[in-house]
Amino acid sequence: MHGNSVRGIEKGDQITAAAGLDLARSCVPEGGDRIRLASSPRGIERIEARFHGNGFSPHRHDTYALGVTMSGIQTFSYRGSSRFSLPGRVIVLHPDELHDGGAGTEDGLVYRMVYLPPSLIAEACGQTAGSLPFVADPVVTDVGLRAALLDVLEDLVHEPQSMLMDDALTRIAAGLCRNASVAPGRVGPTAHRAVLMCRDYLDEHCEETVSSGELEELAGMDRYELARQFRRVLGTSPHRYLVMRRLDRARRELRAGTGLAEAAAAAGFSDQAHFTRHFKKTFGMTPGRWTALSRAS
Repeated sequence: MHGNSVRGIEKGDQITAAAGLDLARSCVPEGGDRIRLASSPRGIERIEARFHGNGFSPHRHDTYALGVTMSGIQTFSYRGSSRFSLPGRVIVLHPDELHDGGAGTEDGLVYRMVYLPPSLIAEACGQTAGSLPFVADPVVTDVGLRAALLDVLEDLVHEPQSMLMDDALTRIAAGLCRNASVAPGRVGPTAHRAVLMCRDYLDEHCEETVSSGELEELAGMDRYELARQFRRVLGTSPHRYLVMRRLDRARRELRAGTGLAEAAAAAGFSDQAHFTRHFKKTFGMTPGRWTALSRAS
């Protein structure tokens, strides 16, 4: 959902023209509301929009527009029908489909969207661009797809790490295929061996910065196919597996009496805030509280 001018962009989230953000595809409210903008590599754009009333006149994108309604009621016209989305629902707008956008009540609306080039979805699906998944219903209730979208929309200040983005793209593509009734693939013996090799590599190098390119070279397959096969074999993504091994290392450091910042650095997290965010998302409490409780027991 996108226009031609931006008003009320939050300080710190502003992406200038020099940063290369293509506002021609940005859904931008026309009133006194605001929009937060972020950018990512590979032609990906992310936004958070907050507005009241009618936000956007009919327009279309050359990307997939995928998002989550955060609060309020999101209304829009799409493929000849009036649609609405409630908080927690996922919006799926196919490239080149005309739509508008607005808030359904006086309370206003907040939503977050990511704009993905079709070529990325095609690559992540393992299909040709002519076989892009088409989701007929633009408002879906899909927990897995919503979680994948929020992984790349949770933090609009920083760009997602490459392995996180690759994993999210794979899960987003899988969610689109799932809702488009495209059958999943299977795991062959070669892929199984490749996954276990990558698992062992992540075990050995969990404190280091591991790139998708390293795993591609090791596995002999592209990053999206590896992410799909990794999840089929081990039930999680390479990125998530790496984070969990880092958290295991950090907890060992904490039990040994190491301070939070030192434990975060030893485990390979970029800083203490990064460590705390992942720790709380995984264990439901801060590392400081976990340490206090474990020492008390």
